[in-house]
Amino acid sequence: MNVVLIVILAMLTENFVLSRFLGICPFLGVSKRLSTAIGMSMAVLFVMLVAAVITYIIHVYLLVPFSVEYLQTIAFILVIASTVQLTEMAIQKLSPTLYQGLGIYLPLITTNCAVLGLAVLNIQRGYDLIQVIFHAIGAALGFAIALMLFAGLREQMDKTDIPAVFKGPAIALVTAGILSLAFMGFSGLAPAS
Repeated sequence: MNVVLIVILAMLTENFVLSRFLGICPFLGVSKRLSTAIGMSMAVLFVMLVAAVITYIIHVYLLVPFSVEYLQTIAFILVIASTVQLTEMAIQKLSPTLYQGLGIYLPLITTNCAVLGLAVLNIQRGYDLIQVIFHAIGAALGFAIALMLFAGLREQMDKTDIPAVFKGPAIALVTAGILSLAFMGFSGLAPAS
């Protein structure tokens, strides 16, 4: 499959957050401010890219040759947890304010099902290493688009007069649902793989 098509599919048509509903925890938790959404997006981009490449290599050169593919989930989670730990230490060192802003959601990337879903989907689709890299980039960019759009909407909603019944999580969930419906419009953009 063409790598441009893989990126477009992962970003828009098969957006991990708004179409596959993976990674909802950080999507809802870190989307109150655009600055933290951008920081989380960069962290997820790094984790997805590194984890996708390493899990592909582990699967192809370790699990398959030794016929232990049934250990895939455990191996992938270990890779993701290690990558997140390194990312967390780097962000804490390089940008303490971003580290504080992301709070508990940064270590929760370890359990972000979008990262694990990406690794498993790469194997299920039989992507080669180049396709894995572009799929990870597309998925991370799709996550970033969804997160930043939602954060921008939430910042605007904070400035408006919303009825008390809808304030807080209620309006956030309604807005996320409408945003998800908007992304359904991309479904005809490219054929699903």
